[in-house]
Amino acid sequence: MSTTESASPRFAGIEDWGSSDLVLGILEGQFAAIAAVQAAAPALAEAIDRGAERLAKGGRLIYMGAGTSGRIATQDAAELPPTFNWPYERALSLMAGGSTALTLAAEGAEDSEELAQADLDRVQVGPNDVVLGLAASGRTPYAIAGLVHARKAGALTIGIFNNPGGKLGEVADIAVLLATGSEFLAGSTRMKAGTAQKAALNCISTGVMIKLGFVYRGMMVEMKPTNVKLVDRAAKMVAALTGADYDTARQTLDIADGSIKLATVMLEKGVDALAAGKALEAAGGNLRKALE
Repeated sequence: MSTTESASPRFAGIEDWGSSDLVLGILEGQFAAIAAVQAAAPALAEAIDRGAERLAKGGRLIYMGAGTSGRIATQDAAELPPTFNWPYERALSLMAGGSTALTLAAEGAEDSEELAQADLDRVQVGPNDVVLGLAASGRTPYAIAGLVHARKAGALTIGIFNNPGGKLGEVADIAVLLATGSEFLAGSTRMKAGTAQKAALNCISTGVMIKLGFVYRGMMVEMKPTNVKLVDRAAKMVAALTGADYDTARQTLDIADGSIKLATVMLEKGVDALAAGKALEAAGGNLRKALE
C-alpha cells in the first residue's frame, strides 16, 4: 500500500515533463486528495457532532501539528475569529517549535513528546476542549503525545492523518484517515496530503460552527464587519435576510453597532436594539431561535 513517503513509478520521470503535463499531474493529485476526504465523511460527521457538544459547553478548539500539518492547522484556527466571530482564546494552535516554526522550519521539534505535553499544560487543556492532532505520516511524536495527554485530561481528541496504520489514529477518540497515497513529489506532504488535511479541517470547523448556530440561511451572521468591504457585505446580508432595502439595512446595522444578528432581529421583529438584544440573549445568541 502506497504512503506519503512512497515514490510512484508514474512520476519517476517528471523532470523531463513539459510544463502543461506538470500542471496536469499536480492537479490530478489534488482531485485525489478530495476523493480521500470524501471517503472519510463518516468520521468527519462524527467529529462535527461530538465536537459541537463539547464546544457548546464552553470548550476550545485546540490544534496540534508540526511542519506542513501544523501550518495548515494554524490557518484553520486563525480564520475562525474573523469568519464566525469565534473568540480568539477559543481557537488555539500549538505548533511544534513554537510560532517561529510557522515560517522557519523547525522539523526536529516534531520528535519531542515532552514539548507537546508542556504546550497542553500551558493552555490547561480540559474536558470540554476539542483537540485536533494532524500528522500526514500518522507517526509524528509531537501530535501523538499531544492526543494521548489531551485524552487523559478528558478532552475529545481527533486524529487527522494520511497513512493507513498511523499510530495517531490509534490514540485518538476519532480517527480521520485521509488515504492520499504517494505524492507527486515523494514525501512532499504540502501537496496532496496537505490539500486533504485543509479540506477535512474545513468540514470540521465549518460544520461545528453551523451546529452551534453561527450560520443562518447559509450566511456568516456572526461575521464582524471590520473594513469597508465587510460592512457592505454585512448590510447586504441584513437586506437579504429581512427583505429591507440596502440603505435601511445599512442604517440599522450602524445602530446595531455592526451586529448582523442584532440588525436582523430589529428589522424582522420591528423592535429597538435593546429589545432585539434581549431576544438574542434569551435564545443563547442563536438567530434562528431569536426570530422564532
